[in-house]
Amino acid sequence: MNKHIEKKIEELSEKEAKQELEFLAKELSKLDIAYHQKDEPLLFDYQYDALKKRNEQIENRFPALIRKDSPSLKVGSQISKGFQKVKHQVPMLSLSNIFEESEIADFVSRVSTFLALDEKTPLEFIAEPKIDGLSFSAFYQDGHFIQGSTRGDGKEGEDITENLKMIQGFPLEITGKNIPQKIEIRGEVYMKKEDFFELNQKQEALGKKLFANPRNAAAGSLRQLDPSITKERKLSLFGYSYGICSDIFWDSQEGFLDFLKQIHFPISPDIQKCTSIEELTAYYRLMQEKRAYLFYDIDGVVYKTNRLDYQNRLGFIARAPRFSIAHKFPAEKAETLLEDIRIQVGRTGILTPVADLRPINVGGALISHATLHNMDEIERKDIRVGDTVILQRAGDVIPQIVGVKLEKRPNNSKPFEFPTHCPVCGSKAVRDTDEAYIYCTGGLFCKAQAKERLKHFVSKDAFDIEGMGEKNAEFFYDIGWVKTPVDLFSLEENHKEELINKDGWGEKSALNLFKSINEKKAHISFDRFLFALGIKQIGQVTARLLAEHYKTVEVFLIAAKQEDFKQDLMTLSGIGEEIAQDLTDFMTEEHNVALVQRFSEILTIAPFEIFHKDTAFSQKSVVFTGSLETMTRAEAKAMVLAQGGKVNSSISSKTDFVVIGEKSGKKAEEAQKLNLKILTEENFKQMLES
Repeated sequence: MNKHIEKKIEELSEKEAKQELEFLAKELSKLDIAYHQKDEPLLFDYQYDALKKRNEQIENRFPALIRKDSPSLKVGSQISKGFQKVKHQVPMLSLSNIFEESEIADFVSRVSTFLALDEKTPLEFIAEPKIDGLSFSAFYQDGHFIQGSTRGDGKEGEDITENLKMIQGFPLEITGKNIPQKIEIRGEVYMKKEDFFELNQKQEALGKKLFANPRNAAAGSLRQLDPSITKERKLSLFGYSYGICSDIFWDSQEGFLDFLKQIHFPISPDIQKCTSIEELTAYYRLMQEKRAYLFYDIDGVVYKTNRLDYQNRLGFIARAPRFSIAHKFPAEKAETLLEDIRIQVGRTGILTPVADLRPINVGGALISHATLHNMDEIERKDIRVGDTVILQRAGDVIPQIVGVKLEKRPNNSKPFEFPTHCPVCGSKAVRDTDEAYIYCTGGLFCKAQAKERLKHFVSKDAFDIEGMGEKNAEFFYDIGWVKTPVDLFSLEENHKEELINKDGWGEKSALNLFKSINEKKAHISFDRFLFALGIKQIGQVTARLLAEHYKTVEVFLIAAKQEDFKQDLMTLSGIGEEIAQDLTDFMTEEHNVALVQRFSEILTIAPFEIFHKDTAFSQKSVVFTGSLETMTRAEAKAMVLAQGGKVNSSISSKTDFVVIGEKSGKKAEEAQKLNLKILTEENFKQMLES
């Protein structure tokens, strides 16, 4: 025991107080680990409470000595004014999914083929439960917890530092052998089933809204502006990966998990190493059987290539790693009554039928609506109002109707008649001959389309304007203040005082909204801007491809005026004729061009930036032809992409490098005719290393 512990607090010198606070921080951390993680309490509760109280009293007398790892920070802290953004130094990517057992073999085969392994070379995988919670990242420096954040959009998340401190079992300090100077531990925050039921009982007793499932409860509890609420909600967490790390002392996923055990960072107790497709399949079936009896919710399992050097070689594609994949459980099903079918009009004018259902709990979530996709889907399944339908949540997320109980169909049932005119604006509804969808021809004259485009423009993946959610977007549209996205940027100038005096707003809410709008006005990335325009078939990935190709909005506007615009688009990997045509159609409409031009004048649209700026292949276009000897084609492509380059399948005058292997064929001849830079495999490897 510390020699100062018996001294009266008022008799402590500053030096003695500093020494005792250091002792108490370490001692209470050790006690927390023993109690919360090992279920082996080392002191009686009253003894533990006495130590915490003494720590608090010393801090009250010497506030300048409060430590970053102080035990008092886990008891409560000041309410945050709002969540700050945290940029991830290493992106937090999601996983690709599989749903069938047969796809396990496909995944293993892809890994083996990419690495060019023969059948005799063993492959090990770590199989883990896929926790149904909220992803987090915890950054430690010199063993001390510095900052926590959510996944967010993968590039940046929200600062939840104080909230993570409230979770029982979360280490504020990590100690032991081989601790990296800097390490970012990633994992999942979840709520135990028993804690979820207890929380809902409290919510019900207080007359408050119940949480639909443990995942929603965990997410809502972690993202509280008042950390003391997070503490009351009894959250838990598991670690499973890492982001930035200054010193890696392990050579496998198994080794990293052993490191987490060493530093007393909680991990799932149901992790297993597998060395064959059969073992992976057996693990999946086992976890499916155990699912209902686990103390935490899972919606599948995750397979990770064990060796770290293999993980590094496999790398990433789009938003997911090649070395890991999620195997989702089959969707849970239930029966309920289809009470009505209504038509929604989307931002591109598509008329989508939506089923209004008698609310029912499926897989832990309360479902009252499901999409019916299109007219063909309704006719194929013969879905009618009044039917008893079979509902499932695909991947435990998206509710869909998979069938009808015909024996329960009412005698007066009639087939659903799809409207011939838009239910919102009355414009004629037409069907493209090549598609299953029916469109409203009203364009922006249609209020529904205008509203949906406005909602899309301000959404999280587009301009991400805080305080301008779907309800507020509708509110501003309906009162006539924001009819188009352009109107957003004059909202403060035209309606500041009116908004401050509106019911439900006030000065603080209005000024926060204007601040967010002005921040995006001062800086929006080119790819986000393109996505925000809501062009048909231009999602986030395609918007990024376009931004990477044209770099700036000014170059994009010039290119769109050229006769070969469509052909230029089709040279990009990932853009086919349909997408190119939709984009060309958009940019040949005068009012759309005027809209983009207007935005370029009132906004600061930042040029697209590639993460790697100083590599031999950054912003360069590469075409491969022939077979490579020392690496697979997929691995070579991945290396180019990792260095900020582009890989195209066809040669053009804009190609920067053509890498030629064995049996290169006509592409080599074409490259010579165009006088392009030709690289042998050895040249290519030397450039990669440079």
